[in-house]
Order: sequence, then C-alpha cells, then structure tokens
Amino acid sequence: RDVYKRQPENPQAGLLVMNHEYTDDGLLHRDGMTTWTVDKVRKAQAAHGVSVAEVEVRDGRWTVVQPSPWARRITARTPMAFGGPAAGHRLLQTSADPRGQRPLGTLNNCGSGITPWGTYLTCEENFIGYFNGPAQPSVHEARWGLRAGGWGYRWHEHDERFDATRHPNEPHRVGWVVEIDPTEPSSTPVKRTALGRAAHEGATVAVTRDRRAVVYSGEDARFEYIYKFVSRDRIRPGGAKANATLLDHGTLYVARFESDGTGRWLPLVHGQGFLVPEQGFADQGEVLIKTRQASDVLGATMMDRPEWIDIDRDGWVYCTLTNNSNRGQPNQYATDAANPRANNSMGHIIRWKEEGDFDGTTFRWNHFVLAGDPANEREDARGNVRGDAFACPDGLWTDPRGVLWIQTDMSTSTMGRGDLARLGNNAMLAADPRTGDIRRFLVGPVGCEVTGATMSPDGRSM
Repeated sequence: RDVYKRQPENPQAGLLVMNHEYTDDGLLHRDGMTTWTVDKVRKAQAAHGVSVAEVEVRDGRWTVVQPSPWARRITARTPMAFGGPAAGHRLLQTSADPRGQRPLGTLNNCGSGITPWGTYLTCEENFIGYFNGPAQPSVHEARWGLRAGGWGYRWHEHDERFDATRHPNEPHRVGWVVEIDPTEPSSTPVKRTALGRAAHEGATVAVTRDRRAVVYSGEDARFEYIYKFVSRDRIRPGGAKANATLLDHGTLYVARFESDGTGRWLPLVHGQGFLVPEQGFADQGEVLIKTRQASDVLGATMMDRPEWIDIDRDGWVYCTLTNNSNRGQPNQYATDAANPRANNSMGHIIRWKEEGDFDGTTFRWNHFVLAGDPANEREDARGNVRGDAFACPDGLWTDPRGVLWIQTDMSTSTMGRGDLARLGNNAMLAADPRTGDIRRFLVGPVGCEVTGATMSPDGRSM
C-alpha cells in the first residue's frame, strides 16, 4: 500500500472515510431492547463513530482492500485528546480524567470535512440525547436539551459515563469537531475546542489568500447558529504533522444576517461585548464550551437547522437549512429575513459572499433557493425551485466541475405526508450555482436519508 502514500492522486485507489452516526437498536440486537445488558451497550458504542477503509479498483470494480494497514474503526470508546483553548478546562474535568485532557470516544458523527493538509474532520451532532440528566436541569443544562432519560439510548444504565447526574461534566466532552489523520492509524483523534461546542454538522475548509484556514460549520438544531473559525497561523507544507495544532489557535465567529442583505461575523472572544464573567463566561474555554449561550448574548441570527456548508467556484458559501416547523408558531421565534417562512417544513439554502477574503468580518447574502412543491396549497410550502421539486435540503457538495449537489433528509415520520405528500423518497439533485437550475439525479430507498458524496480524482466515480 505504499503506492498510495507516494501517489495520492491515483484515481483508482484511496482511503474512504465515513461516519456512523447512530444505531437503530431494534435492528442492531436480535431482540431489540426487550432486554438491556452491558454487552448491548458495548455493541452499540462500537457501532458508532468513524471508519477508515482502503479501496481500489480491481477488474473494473471498486473493492475494499483486506487486510489493509490503514483500516481502522474509531468508536464511542476510542481514546482521544482535547486541543485548543478549552483543553484542561474545569468544565471538562471528570473523575476518570481529572486533568480534562483525554476524552473517550466520539458519537453521533454527522457531517464532515477534509482539510488541505489531508486530515478528516468529523462532527459530533445530537450528542446530548445519549446522556441521562436530572429531573430538573439547570438553565445551562436545559439550553443544551439535557433531560432525564435522554433520548432512550439507555447507555447510562451500564456505563456511568453517560449519567450526567453522577458526572455532570461528561456532556461537555462531546459536541466538538474531531480531527483524524486517516494515513496514520496509530494517531490520536483530537477534539478541536477552538471551533466551538455545538450540535455540529459539517466542517468545510476554505483557504485565505495568505494561506490561513477558515472552517465553516453549522449547528443542526432549530433556532441555532452558523459559525466560522479563522486560524491564526498559515497552513504549512508537510501535511498533517506540520499542521498538527493549526486548528487550536484562531478566532471563532457566529453569523448575524441583517434584513438588508448584509451580514456580520460576531467574534466569540472572551472579554469582548457581553462575553464577560458577569454574564457567565469566566474565560475563553467557557465561551467555547457554552458556544450556544455566547451566541445568544451576542444577538446572532437563529437559523432553521443549519447543516452542510460548501463553497462554489465564484466564492459563494452555501448552507442548507433543512426545516423548522416551529418557526413563527406561538411561543416560538418569529420569521426573519434569513428565515422567512412560518412552519418551514420544506427548508431552504442560504448563501453569502465574504467582503474581501474568507477571513472577512462582513458579507452579502441571499437565498439560493426556497425548497418546496409548487402544487402545495400553503404558500410557505410552495418554494421557488427552478426545476424538480424537493424538500429538506441537508447534504451539500460542490464537485470539481462546479456542479452543486443537494441531498435531502425528509424524516420518515413526515415523508409522503402533508406538505411532502408528492415528493416521494429522499433524493440527490444537481444544481447550477449560476443559473439556479436544479435537476433530480437519484432517489434513495424508502425511509433513507441521502447524504455525503465524494468523487475519485478523475471524476469517473462518485
């Protein structure tokens, strides 16, 4: 396999890295959750995380290479490290890790990204549902959705790490962007705290003209935020080892979309604005651990579930906003310019272009498309799609030719019903960023989300 390391541009061989977001315990175990044991918890934890597989073309077909020196499973129990300003913070310290430096495992890994220095960024999304919380959570715990019993995973019954009533800092150790070097199987994955803690979905890397890294990410939850991290240092030649701490130093921002089509990046920096001890932020580590609360007090724009982000060849940055049925409802947040539809069952794609370089602090924005079905009676569900109707955009990827690929995630509970009655299964669509034309390319099986795409260097295999 040394050929791969010497010739990474080989279009017929490579390393395929993929997330394993969560498990369906009714399928994973022979009797589902009728009985619940420590072995079932361990099996579920082993089924989460990330896989690295070596693939190559043999006799005209893509094949997994077995055995391979790069084959690797990273699970909910894999030893990891913290990097960045929050590493070692008191809110990350536990009885098992009193120094707050060595978290265990990654889970609910959703979107991803690839860095110019050859590493993989995996995003910990709906992590809070794995933890058992107190019957009456604190204001901080409630802001993150911690509740008694979690979301029914029941890991805490046989792994006390997931019982936040006994270990209240454990939830703080999840919700990060994790950097993995696929070419070094013995390397330790690192949770990059400088990028903030959130229900992360996607981590797309741009490069400034002076060779600094910019990481865009969204937080897939109703009324949450879009973020941008700008590295302090330039990307160095020499791959992963030469840039081992690049994502530990820099500035994290959160987006505010103004009604006039302009926007600002608000710095999430301790001591600036309301990010002071009197507001509950003792230091930069606490700002990053409480990224949601920090964004709240800065007045950032609460979005309709921001998910994947990508960049076209003209420098426009796109973000899918999957849906938000709570938008504009009683006792919920009203519509705004960036999120203009009440009961947003269909979702939309917003885009912006930075003023100047990717590290700019102001931008111009517009809506690339409001997803929908023109046959719907409800105006807010019709959309303005130029081409094939779709709903709930989620995955997003620009191929080397400039085609923007959109992948959808209508939930099984709503698929084929109400506003989604005529749309069929989830789909992948091809969009022309310059004309706005959108055409359906494929559909998935019943109940399947379509997400994640990559292409071989020669453009012949997706």
